[in-house]
Amino acid sequence: MKINLAVQIIPKSTTVDMYMLIDLAIDVIATSGLKYLVCPFETVVEGEYEEVMLTVKQAQDVCLASGADEVIVNLKIHRSAIKDLSFEDKIEKFR
Repeated sequence: MKINLAVQIIPKSTTVDMYMLIDLAIDVIATSGLKYLVCPFETVVEGEYEEVMLTVKQAQDVCLASGADEVIVNLKIHRSAIKDLSFEDKIEKFR
């Protein structure tokens, strides 16, 4: 079943610009093949649970490999046992 996940990755570094690291994390999500939406404070991702969680791990890893000393990660996950979830269903009426 497809899930919706909102991820906020906050890299901490004394040597590398935080926003450059955030852009690298978003690039990982963008090239994952998963459906995603970049928002001002988080990025929403849609897909199978395992694929989404692997992508979130890879986004953290790229920050750490690129100069972040630490990453703070906030996740919000919406799962269903009976149907695929789509973030479009949640925002469609506002567009």
